[in-house]
Amino acid sequence: MELKNVRLSVPDDSNIIVGQSHFIKTVEDLYEAVVTGCPHAKFGIAFCEASGPCLIRIDGNHDELKRIAAENAMTMGAGHTFVIMLKNAFPINVLNAVKNCPEVCRIFCATANPLEVVLAETGQGRGVMAVIDGYSPKGVESEGDAKTRREFLRKIGYKR
Repeated sequence: MELKNVRLSVPDDSNIIVGQSHFIKTVEDLYEAVVTGCPHAKFGIAFCEASGPCLIRIDGNHDELKRIAAENAMTMGAGHTFVIMLKNAFPINVLNAVKNCPEVCRIFCATANPLEVVLAETGQGRGVMAVIDGYSPKGVESEGDAKTRREFLRKIGYKR
């Protein structure tokens, strides 16, 4: 077994959700989860089929995000993984709906940060071992940092 580290593309003003699923209808069910959970979201979905033709299945309502999702899925090259690229929405808007899809086994991450995926590769294929989401902490927040955090959450409408 060989470990590999790959960087996924997360454009500015976008978020990415990476997860694992188990069935070809995943791409259609994830489409429904995103559009139902956040109708104004722009998104692209890519799902790596793990048997049969082993294609990357794509869907979404934004061509560029569909292309980026497919490229990220190809970069990972891990069977039964999926990538959702989002604009005009945060993962929190759709994450519970995504997690509640019957085919979804797990979510590895949901982020706008720089993202690396640690993969294990064998003669059979690849699997996701871990994700590296953003950077390591630089310290503990101060009172001023806490105030800034609270103000930000209220500014974007997630707290009153």
